[in-house]
Amino acid sequence: MDSARFREDRWEHHSGGGGISRIIENGAVFEKGGVNVSSVQSRLPESIATASDAASDLFGVCGISLVIHPASPKVPTIHANLRYFESKSGDAWFGGGIDLTPYYPYPEDFRYFHEVLQNACDQVLPGSYNEFKSECDKYFTVAHRDEMRGIGGIFFDYLRGDPDKYFGLVQSVGDAFLNSYLPIVERRRNEPFTEQDKQFQLIRRGRYVEFNLVYDRGTLFGLKTGGRIESILMSLPPEVKFQYDWRPKPGSPHVQMMQFYQPQDWVNREA
Repeated sequence: MDSARFREDRWEHHSGGGGISRIIENGAVFEKGGVNVSSVQSRLPESIATASDAASDLFGVCGISLVIHPASPKVPTIHANLRYFESKSGDAWFGGGIDLTPYYPYPEDFRYFHEVLQNACDQVLPGSYNEFKSECDKYFTVAHRDEMRGIGGIFFDYLRGDPDKYFGLVQSVGDAFLNSYLPIVERRRNEPFTEQDKQFQLIRRGRYVEFNLVYDRGTLFGLKTGGRIESILMSLPPEVKFQYDWRPKPGSPHVQMMQFYQPQDWVNREA
């Protein structure tokens, strides 16, 4: 019986608005998980305004972000974020996505995950999955290692011009989250694993940390706008390993998994 329960923190942003953070730790299935819901007001920093082709102006942003780090290396980590920005000058856009970071090579799971996301995107914006999948592959790349942090998913940002259409996309993607992930969790949660599997998971979690602290727009945005540190860094795994010149053992399934941290056409992949 899993006795772990969510801790809830309600907080206020120093310049207006606030949010709710819910965190679970040391569960039988999920070693750490977090859900942030927020709606804040602040001024858009110049560096972020330049990147988003927006004015350095007062803005409001609301969003939800989820990160789950499972205990078992047979179960993938998942991340999702959906957000909406609106500036005082009237500029507005949507952004978000879902991506998967597995630690064991189960191609059938990865194909299933991408098929769910394809359906969520294409039923609102036909043909959009391929674009958002490509953007995800590029975005979630640890550039200094020339590898993705996981097997991708979908990613979109700065969607302007048709709020009803893009809000429909955000709703569809949000509704697909549980269906994209829970069947994989149920399928893998009780599978046995080795100490070598666990060490591989810890090494790859280190790559996850590298991406989040060096490249992740949400993390950098929160830090540059004076966000709540505990909520911003809730995405980091509870335990990681940084080992000098680490390489997977030849002939292990982890060698195959390393090959999957490059862009793949999962939907059209042969079973």
